[in-house]
Amino acid sequence: MRGDEFGIRVGVDIGGTFTDFVFLTPDGRLQKRKVSSTPEDYAEAIVAGISDVLDGKNTFIDEVVHATTVATNAILERRGARTAMITTAGFRDILELRRIRIPLSYDLEWEKPPPLAERALRFEVKERLDNFGAVLTPLDLSGLDKIVETCISEKVAAIAVCFLHSYRNGDHERQVRDFIAPKLPGVHISLSSDILPELQEFERASTTVVNAYVAPLIAEYLANLRRKLDYIKALAPILVMQSNGGLVPSQTASERPVSIIESGPAAGVVAALRASLDAGQQNVITLDMGGTTTKASIIENGEILRARDYEVGGPVSVSSRLVRGGGYLLRIPVIDISEVGAGGGSIASIDTGGALRVGPRSAGASPGPACYGQGNNDPTVTDANLVLGFLHDGSLAGGALTVDKQLAEHAINNFVAGPADMSLLDGAHGVHTIANSNMVRAIKTVSVERGRDPADFVMMAFGGAGPIHAAGVAESLGIKSILVPPAPGLFSAFGLLRSEVEHHTARTVLTDLSKPEFEALQSVIDDMRDSLRRRILAEGFEDERVSYSALADIRYLGQSSELMVPLVALEMNDDVIRLAETAFEEEYERLFGHRADHRAFELVNVHVIAALDRGVDHAGQWDEDSMSEVTDRGMRSVYFGPKIGLLDTKILTRTALSSEPFSGPIILEEYDSTVVVPPGWKVRRDERNNIVMEYNSS
Repeated sequence: MRGDEFGIRVGVDIGGTFTDFVFLTPDGRLQKRKVSSTPEDYAEAIVAGISDVLDGKNTFIDEVVHATTVATNAILERRGARTAMITTAGFRDILELRRIRIPLSYDLEWEKPPPLAERALRFEVKERLDNFGAVLTPLDLSGLDKIVETCISEKVAAIAVCFLHSYRNGDHERQVRDFIAPKLPGVHISLSSDILPELQEFERASTTVVNAYVAPLIAEYLANLRRKLDYIKALAPILVMQSNGGLVPSQTASERPVSIIESGPAAGVVAALRASLDAGQQNVITLDMGGTTTKASIIENGEILRARDYEVGGPVSVSSRLVRGGGYLLRIPVIDISEVGAGGGSIASIDTGGALRVGPRSAGASPGPACYGQGNNDPTVTDANLVLGFLHDGSLAGGALTVDKQLAEHAINNFVAGPADMSLLDGAHGVHTIANSNMVRAIKTVSVERGRDPADFVMMAFGGAGPIHAAGVAESLGIKSILVPPAPGLFSAFGLLRSEVEHHTARTVLTDLSKPEFEALQSVIDDMRDSLRRRILAEGFEDERVSYSALADIRYLGQSSELMVPLVALEMNDDVIRLAETAFEEEYERLFGHRADHRAFELVNVHVIAALDRGVDHAGQWDEDSMSEVTDRGMRSVYFGPKIGLLDTKILTRTALSSEPFSGPIILEEYDSTVVVPPGWKVRRDERNNIVMEYNSS
């Protein structure tokens, strides 16, 4: 905003294959654009998309709201900073020991991911606090000079300082930082007492090391983006999506990058929440399939489900799973999301045992699927969908991408159908079906494994490839209704424009709830609320529109793991505590099938959330230019599997639909996505321009 003038707000979501833009103009119009991602420098795609909207126009950019996979990719591809860890004597191997959990109890071939700080760069110092923060062994600084020398010789770019019980007292960590920082200029230093002031040393160490590992990369990425936006006169502030569904200024994201690991997927869930409430739906399962991965989450009773930790880098990246996926554990506020390596670019192959596999390897944006004609010969999910007739032969994304069905057929024949002795169409359908089963796994992780029946939910499908696979996935889970919102292929970018600034803080309190000390608890919560208020003011926001809420980590007294439940108010009293205990017991029974009656409860951590209402929760109106003028695009032959075979299928656009249902098979083509309506499904368009698919069991 300049004076009384409003400029264009930009939502930009970088994925592994495409970079998606949604532009909200001052008069409330929504415009969309999709360009190929530029992995060698992700900022290039952002600058190209924004330059186009500024080119020759008398306007300016008001705000850039950004979601990125840069931090996630750095972890998955091990491209983060060379990282060291300084810890309490005797705890050097905490990253190796982990929690003595493996994804499958009898998987003899499983290998735990290597620590992001290798053993030679994990250093011990003499110091010790007790669990109340009192000093048992004073900090010995004498060995730090040698640690500094090693860090210089080993070209360490980031250091994580993680001392036992530092959540109670961070003085020793701060002394170490103050000693080494002047001797290691330019080296990022993360303190566990800043990043995660909570109980449990492994979770705190793992989270702090990940923060240090990605911090230099994220800081340089955001600084590079700032420079390039300034160069094209896009001088607007940059806000970055966090894993919790809230935004922070880019400077805050640079300092605490662990909070943006699940940036893009979180934006999609926020968009789904807004769209589902607009459509009158309270219980929704999201299916977000892009070029590289598929994400699933749950909205229940009109609320996003949150979790207290997340694993990234395992076979399944999860927050809620009872059996973890074997990745790097992050204890951060996060939307409950499950992510699997099944996207449009996921590569299909026949393994040595003759089984068909899909993913997690991906062709990405470059070279992309075989049908792109950019040098990749391996078949992908996109190639299979093109062979089946689900996708238009010739172009995608409004002509921005050229695709060649013959190249897709060669890839499927050479690497799937031929080796498996199948027909071309059955080979392609096999790839499509295996991809669906991977997505079913992701949805079960956030639903069945949390005691929820997917059949009780409506599915919201988005992402460039989500609506292609939605019906098949829904049938496998017993889901009878699917919503496909407008601009599904750019839905996460749209969600960025409907998100608010949000900050979280947490503190360990360890309180027996049979005899709570309300005055002490209230003092902690008030201090946390004041800390968040100061942070928001320091970032240049006004606090008049800030609302505060709280969550509690509760467990049965004597147990070692907690469940997160909401607190109905920030004023501590018997009623608030009793309601939290009830919520805990209900969630415990849903997860584990029983409750421990007459057992005392323990409050472990309190979380306080500050949400800034900036008045952006409005949908806007999509430009008519973004809609296709040709509503009926004829017919084509589409293969729906060996039981149904080839069917002549109508090809329509969203605008061809009305409130009266059409029976499948139908394919709906849009600029940013394609919707497949198989036989047995009906489809219509509601008053909010959502595509509504309903299964016709008769």
